[in-house]
Amino acid sequence: MKAVILAGGRGTRLAPYTAALPKPLVPVGDVPILEIIIRRLIASGCTSITLSLGHMGELIRSYLGAQKTLASQIEIECVDEEEPTGTAGSLRLVPNLPETFLVTNGDVLTTLDYQKLMAFHKDNGAMLTIAGYRKQIQIDLGVLKLNGDKSEVVDYIEKPRYIYPVSMGIYVYDRRVLDYIPPVKYFDFPDLVLRLLAEKCKVSCYEADAIWLDIGRRDDYLEAQEVFLKNKECFITPPKTSQYGRKNA
Repeated sequence: MKAVILAGGRGTRLAPYTAALPKPLVPVGDVPILEIIIRRLIASGCTSITLSLGHMGELIRSYLGAQKTLASQIEIECVDEEEPTGTAGSLRLVPNLPETFLVTNGDVLTTLDYQKLMAFHKDNGAMLTIAGYRKQIQIDLGVLKLNGDKSEVVDYIEKPRYIYPVSMGIYVYDRRVLDYIPPVKYFDFPDLVLRLLAEKCKVSCYEADAIWLDIGRRDDYLEAQEVFLKNKECFITPPKTSQYGRKNA
């Protein structure tokens, strides 16, 4: 398994924690998020990782250079963006990608089984598979349902909760997908998905029962501290089950 970690974002929503550190080096417990991701990839059988670096990339290089234990367990390479190219465009900079490879954001804390994700992708025949999570959204307001002319209230829902399937920021690519990424253009992952769908390419979602936190905002970060301390071993050691996750679509 080869993985690409997208670690070039500025992390502005996580300020002030990212004032002096790139977001992947912000600690959860006493370990940077990036190291947690790498250690879980190693435990899942990953043999090669390429990091796509941008903002404060030199600090990430320095940190990894000092982690001799990690370096002895897996091949780690880095590529640098001179200018931001987007969450999909940055893959154009990664050399020697295999036919199938894993991509993950550098700020994701999860117990997702990467081997199951890869197996589902290969069995399902998709060009791109997105790891999905059922996210509950709390609306802290009274929601009005209006009639057709939008002037008459027909229902009132106080602080409803909705559940949506959302992207976990973890993907499996076929190398063919790279042909749909413009070579000289800022291109984000949502742009890529929409282009693939427009071209009638198969995009799948793999949903699994897993702990997942996108550490993009301060509230998420504070929650991650508690969740990680309670489930520390789960974030390093992958489960030993053989079935796919809860629901696949």
